[in-house]
Amino acid sequence: MTGTEPGHVVGVDTGGTSTRALAVDAGGQVLGRGQSGGGNPNSHPPEQAAAHLAEAIGSALADVHPAHTMACTIGMAGTSKVLSDPDVAAVFQRTWEGLGLGCRVHLVTDAEAAYAAATSRPDGTVLIAGTGSIAGRIRTRSLATTVGGYGWLLGDEGSAFWIGREAVRFTLDALGRGEPLDGLAAAVLAEAIGLSGVDRLTDGKRADAWRGLITAANAEPPVRLARFAPLVSAADEAGQPGAGEITERAADHLVASALEAREPGEDTPVVLVGSVLGEQSPVGAKVRRRLAGCEVLTSPDGVLGAAWLAAVDAFGEGAARPRY
Repeated sequence: MTGTEPGHVVGVDTGGTSTRALAVDAGGQVLGRGQSGGGNPNSHPPEQAAAHLAEAIGSALADVHPAHTMACTIGMAGTSKVLSDPDVAAVFQRTWEGLGLGCRVHLVTDAEAAYAAATSRPDGTVLIAGTGSIAGRIRTRSLATTVGGYGWLLGDEGSAFWIGREAVRFTLDALGRGEPLDGLAAAVLAEAIGLSGVDRLTDGKRADAWRGLITAANAEPPVRLARFAPLVSAADEAGQPGAGEITERAADHLVASALEAREPGEDTPVVLVGSVLGEQSPVGAKVRRRLAGCEVLTSPDGVLGAAWLAAVDAFGEGAARPRY
């Protein structure tokens, strides 16, 4: 590391479970990578979240000089807490200072980073469906308006949480109405309470299973219902009753959110983000069919978007896109 070392930028993608960082040069070449635990202050104590960010960024800068960092962009779902709570902001500010970066740190939402990972177009729509769901209108690469994103209690329609909840409700209905317990219902009962051989349950055992499933679902944090979403996907792919109707309704909710976020007649891309909207996901396939009249893109990796936003800040609009 010399005084003539060329400048570089840093992009970071952080959520509730992991933080990933890239150091990238002006040509888009990755110079270093770092990874750590979750850096979202909504999911972890601020000191712990900031420490994870510092670890990931420090690792990415191991082979270059931190002071030669020309821009640093962090995509974070918890930006509002960092920006609005003075005590939390102070913790993160001390972290930035401790890293010795040669630039200010720019916080953006994870939606903005994910959108930028998929396209250079400054305007468009981002639709996110993982554990939760939200749609947003992007203007000049910033999140201008949002639809949804209210969390499990108030919304998150079409998300993995919503799909998992619908799977449990479908199973409870089947138990209560004396309907066949196969396919999706059987998978939910096996996952939730370890019950097998459900096709042979007596009426009394059905009642026990009904109460047991309600108890199990309410004994965990609500977002844990998202763990049943993959069962719905598998059941839909197998053509099992109930699953297809759930994924159809999930797709309807998500597409409605995306279209509400757009202006009438808007000719800009729609970027899909999250496990529910993956190209191999039944919901993702149904959303793409419903949006066939739009340019639909899949976001590859939020950390690439954050790094490119940092590169635009440092090197201008013609900045090369980072590449692995």
